[in-house]
Order: sequence, then C-alpha cells, then structure tokens
Amino acid sequence: MKKQLLLASALVASIAANAQTARVQVIHNCADLAADSVDVYLDNGILLDNFAFRTATGFIDAPAAGTPIRLSVAPKNSTSVADTFYSISVTLDPAKKYILVANGIESAMGYSPASSSVPFRLSVYDAARETASVSTNTDLLVVHGSTDAPVVDVRAGNSVLVNDIPFGDFNSTGYLSLPTANYIIDVTTATGTVVKRYSAPLSTLSLTGASATIVASGFLNPAVNSGGPAFGLWAAPAAGGALIPLDETARVQVIHNCADAIADSVDVYLNSTLLLDNFAFRTASQFVNAPVGVPVTLGVAPKNSTSVADTIYSLTTTLTSDKRYIIVANGLVSPTGYTPSAAAAPFRLSIYDQGREISTSASDSTDLLVIHGSTDAPAVDVNAGSATLVNDIAFGDFASGGYVKVKTSNYTLDLLNAAATTILKRYSAPLTTLGLDGDAITVVASGFLSPATNSNGPAFGLWVALASGGAMIPLPTSTASVTGIATNRNLDIFPNPTTGMLNFSNKGGEIMKKVTLLSVTGAVVAEMSDVARGSFDTTPLAKGVYILQAVDQDGNASVYSILKQ
Repeated sequence: MKKQLLLASALVASIAANAQTARVQVIHNCADLAADSVDVYLDNGILLDNFAFRTATGFIDAPAAGTPIRLSVAPKNSTSVADTFYSISVTLDPAKKYILVANGIESAMGYSPASSSVPFRLSVYDAARETASVSTNTDLLVVHGSTDAPVVDVRAGNSVLVNDIPFGDFNSTGYLSLPTANYIIDVTTATGTVVKRYSAPLSTLSLTGASATIVASGFLNPAVNSGGPAFGLWAAPAAGGALIPLDETARVQVIHNCADAIADSVDVYLNSTLLLDNFAFRTASQFVNAPVGVPVTLGVAPKNSTSVADTIYSLTTTLTSDKRYIIVANGLVSPTGYTPSAAAAPFRLSIYDQGREISTSASDSTDLLVIHGSTDAPAVDVNAGSATLVNDIAFGDFASGGYVKVKTSNYTLDLLNAAATTILKRYSAPLTTLGLDGDAITVVASGFLSPATNSNGPAFGLWVALASGGAMIPLPTSTASVTGIATNRNLDIFPNPTTGMLNFSNKGGEIMKKVTLLSVTGAVVAEMSDVARGSFDTTPLAKGVYILQAVDQDGNASVYSILKQ
C-alpha cells in the first residue's frame, strides 16, 4: 500500500497535465547484494520506495507526452534523486506497453560475470502484454538476467522456445503463446546441453488467459559472486508482486523388473511418502518430478505395506536438475528357490542418469536404451542384422553406450552369446507398428531363461517400457529366417484399414497355434486358438492402431499393423 501511495503521488501531477499515458511494469532482477532493495525515481519524485529484489510492480500508468522522462535508481533509504547511481531517459509512446527490468552488477568488485561488461541497466521491452493474446493460452516473455550464465536456449522437449539469448536481452521473437498446461522446460547451452531443468506449472498457477515474464535470475556460481542468490527461473505476473520461483526438478521413471514371485507387486516410497502403490511386475511409471540438491531415499516394500518402515530395500541418492533418471528394480529377494540365488543376484535398483522422454533427433527416429535384467541369463550382445547395437551387456547393467538411435522401422533383434557365435533368442521389434516414431524407450531383458529352476517364474523375453509408463509391451519371438517384419508375410488380412469385421487367413492353410488382437500397449483385445482362418469384430473398438499377432505351431510369432477407422 505504501508503494502504491508513493507511486500515485509521484505520478498524479504529470498524468493530470498529460492525459496520454503508457502502461509500464518494473521488475527488480539485480542480484548484486548492494542492490537488494532500491529506490526508483521518476524525474525528481519517488516512484518505488525500497523496491525489493525479485519483486515486480503491476502495470501502471506513466506520462507519455512525447517528451523524455528520467528514471533513476538509488540505494534503498535514499533521501533524494541526487543519491542515484543509475539513470536512463526514455520517451514513452501512449500506444505501447513497457516492461523495464533491472539487471546487472552495481558493485565495483566481488562478482565474476560471464562477460566483461555486465553493468547495472534497465532493459526495456516496448511490446508488453497484460493478458494473453488467446484466452485459453498463457503468453510468456523471457529475459536473461543472470550475469554469470552463458548464452542459453530454453527448450520444452525437442522444441526450442528461445534461441541463443544473451545476458540482458529479451527473447528476440517476443512472447511465447502456449496452451495453458504444466510444462517441463530446460535451460540449455546453445549446443543443447542441459544446464538446469524446471517445472513450469502454468495450469497449476491459474495463468489461463494471463501473461507473465520469465526471468533468468541469480548466479550459477554464488561462491564467486559474493555468496549471492542462486540461479533460477522466476515468473513475474502482469499483476506484479513477489516473483514466483519455478521449481528446479529432476525427472524420474521407475520400472519394476524383479521377477521374484514374492515381489510380483511392490510399494515404492520417496522418503516417507508412498510414491507407487502395489506397483506390478513389468510395469513402468511415467516420468515424474522429484526434488533436487538434497538426499532422497527410495524405498521398496512388499505390496500392501503400511508405512516406509516396511521397506526391504532402500537407496539414498541426490538428484540434479540437469538429468533424467530411469530406475529399474532387478534381482531376487527370496533366499531360496532361484538359480542363481539371491546372494549372487540380489535385489537392486539400477539407475541410469541420462534418460530421455523423447528421441533427441527427428520424429522418424526411435531411441533405444537396453538393460539386462534376467538373473539366469549370461552376458549377451544385441544385434539388428549384422549391426551390433549392444555389446557384452551383463545382468544389472544398462548398455555401456547408452541409447542407440535407429530409424523408426520394424526390426528383428538377435540376442547372441558374448562371443557373438550363437543366436540365443530372436525377437521382432515392430517400432513402426507400435507407433514409436520420435519416442525414447527402454528395452528390458526380463524373466528367466529356465523357469523350471526358478520357482516356475515368468519366462524370459524382451519387454518395452514407454516413457509414458504403463504395462510394458512384450516383443514377440521371431523365426530364425527373417531379417525384418514383412507385413502379411504369412497371413492375408482384409480389410485393413477396417471399420467392422477383420478377416485373416493363413496363406498356406496351416493351422496356427494362436492368433491374438492386441492394443498398442500389449493388452489382449481378442484371441483365437488352433485356426487357419477367422474374423475379429472390431466394431466396438476405438479408432487407432492395433496389433495382430500370429503364433505358429513351433512358437514363432509374426505381427501385423491394423488400423481401425
């Protein structure tokens, strides 16, 4: 209230004399400790008294008569405009709205900027907005105000929202008009390396139809900047007030791949909070936000646990915001009944800290991360034709080279012994059929090569965990002769696309052991056994892509893409 009264008294004379006004918002983003609060003068009158760092005014009327006005900044508790250490002369246009951001360093020493020249300044933007341009969107203006940060990009996934913005500048393309939702945004170097990751909860903050300025604020390295405030992204709403911090966040996905029957479902705790309740084997969570910079404990307890005190395994780690984590539960809990024993393959959480939620390149590529999670399987290679995708991967390990990027297509994957002399298993990997263009997936070696010596547990297979989570998708076994998945190799399928009855017939007339219609997530929609031909009624099904899987009498499977219109 004091600030608004001071503002009114400073402006009333000018505005009364000049009916033409511009709209102006002022944001204090100078992280210099000597300017933790400042006084702002309009000509000779006080405009903002003890205006605090990371605070914004609302949009206010300012005189716009086509003649210059002087804005001056003085230390807090100044006695007059004569105390100012910075001033700027501006001529306001009544047809425009302005955002003025105080950035830079006022002190002569004690700070280590990224460039040689980051003096205190008022950065001026003359196309400001008080509301969004579309009522269902949120309009964001970005300004780089961190003196020791390099030129950066701002990205949402693979989309570059702001490109090559240096200190002191607003986004060169102006406002970003985004559908109001909750976003994860990355501050990256110009080459795409993540510096920090933030949650931008536009929907949670009720910013529908609103505009805001996103300010890069503070120091990446406070230790060489007088221990000043740490770097962050802060939002200045058009209504003003204290800036809103965007939470720095890590992204975490959890995959349950412990094939021990005693752990068919588990409860997962983050510190003392239940994160995943009765989390089933061969299920993946979606990527979720997790706290950074402080130790967090992940605990695994039996299903239907009552508290974190019931955990049978825990792991404490410190997450950082420049990484995405994939955490896979592998190994054995039971002391007996399995070969090898729990002593040789104990329960563990395998952590990969370079996870991806989408492919890092074109939309027609798929990124594959492989983890070996079968306790009785040897070290293996993974080949696609003659190309070795993964070399000598052992139980509990992620592929040493990380993600493998492939053109989205339908492939055959071979598991070979470490010497690469014998094909142990062969699988179809129908990336196109599954609609995985532009996706990043985790391929998990899961289950037991020899269920009979492992308490008749689930059989070995390759399963796919999507970044969106849910039940993992089994990759069908493939015949030894194929080098890819050829549509309609064994079956005549008609009509495809279909709107009603989907007919199939084996070209050679052989009886097939099983024909299954599945959703893209692997859920069984319909199934027939011991048939050479048949029909499925797709009329009740939602429009989209489905999978028809045919298994012959030798157990070899082929898959086909079905489009329901």
